[in-house]
Amino acid sequence: MIITRKALTLAEARSYLKPSTNEEKNPVEDYFKAFTKISKEDAIALAEKIRALNNPKINEEHVIKTVDFLPKDSEDLSKIFNESVLSEEETNAILALTKNY
Repeated sequence: MIITRKALTLAEARSYLKPSTNEEKNPVEDYFKAFTKISKEDAIALAEKIRALNNPKINEEHVIKTVDFLPKDSEDLSKIFNESVLSEEETNAILALTKNY
């Protein structure tokens, strides 16, 4: 039974994964190793900073994907915000946060 739903970054989801033993290979663990770019603590901190921008164009899915992908330029960020159009100022504010990670 699902009590609540909450979107998680890859780093947060990875923290719920039980470590596998050396004998068994876990493909999910390999996926997290390959695609998780920052620690859980950094992911939570970055997500809070993005939310603190209080931009109505930024929904929770955008926050999570931005933390997971850590876009380096406006082109990468526009792929995350494909249904929203961010101004140059809004784009630069988000990129200023992600460049620190």
